[in-house]
Amino acid sequence: MARGEHHRIHASDRQQRNRLRVAQEAARLMSEHGIRDFHRAKLKAAERLGILDTQALPRNQEIEQALREHQRLFHADSQPRLLQDRREAAVEAMRFLARFEPRLVGSVLDGTADAHSAVCLHVFSDDPDAVHRHLHEHGVPFETQTRRLRLSRDEQGEFPVLLFAADTLPFDLIVLPHDALRQAPLDRIDEKPMRRAALAAVEELLAENDDTDELERMLANATRRT
Repeated sequence: MARGEHHRIHASDRQQRNRLRVAQEAARLMSEHGIRDFHRAKLKAAERLGILDTQALPRNQEIEQALREHQRLFHADSQPRLLQDRREAAVEAMRFLARFEPRLVGSVLDGTADAHSAVCLHVFSDDPDAVHRHLHEHGVPFETQTRRLRLSRDEQGEFPVLLFAADTLPFDLIVLPHDALRQAPLDRIDEKPMRRAALAAVEELLAENDDTDELERMLANATRRT
């Protein structure tokens, strides 16, 4: 093998190892320090590891995969319960907000939610103040922000965000115009339309998990009897 080819392969292997190291460290930071922004997590991870090569920065999908693996290895006892609690809370909130046709998005939907995760919902109204009034009328205190979302590869928009807590769990409501029901904003991970779930789909997720829990209990009891 020519020396130049050997160096090229060695550099490529080193870059791949560094990408994995950065992805794993970013996943750890997200899981243990509550960093929710993939870009910030990967930059902080690279800085902590002293990796300056921008080619060694992993894609968001690689970080998400590393996050799932981190949770499986280090939080298998607690993360599923934290996720279940948030999905149950999402169902209650979606029923409460039914007039705004809520959709669950984010980590509570995709299964990576942990102790730091808010329940993120998209709600739809051509009058954003209608959502404000609904919360006020039911005595729900909230804070307001704005958030920029990518609507397409060439278009962005700023939308109101309402933040509140219920039973100690944080909620994050993004108020979108009714037309946005037809096309979800782009996901920060893969730049494809966000995965969203209506109430019936979230209830189905909960039912499936309950069935799994029941099966695990039956197997555990059967094991103890043998």
